[in-house]
Amino acid sequence: MICTDKQPNTLESIALASAESVQAAKVVRSPKKQQFDILRPLRQWLDGIAISDRQMAELLAKAIPAQCPFERDIKLFGHKVGHIPPLCKLNPFYDQLVGLRFRALCYLVDQCGVDIQSYI
Repeated sequence: MICTDKQPNTLESIALASAESVQAAKVVRSPKKQQFDILRPLRQWLDGIAISDRQMAELLAKAIPAQCPFERDIKLFGHKVGHIPPLCKLNPFYDQLVGLRFRALCYLVDQCGVDIQSYI
């Protein structure tokens, strides 16, 4: 079919209908309630720590584990009676500590020229 001025363009019609339905489907969201996060200042402090010393960077890279510590199932007579989740899920500062370790490793590589294979 050839589109002329007299015939509506099918693609344009579909696009307009699609745009209208998207606009109609948008849900007006209520503003999110501000929740008090008692740990936020400590998270921000951990995120704000600047690595400026080789000894500090080495200490952080050694002290903060590279992987999330263990996850275990507790079994009694072959039946699962309990579960210990990964410890990183129990630690509310896990993401900040992993970021701090990453910054320490980056400092060791970029500023000190250290091979970090021993830290991984």
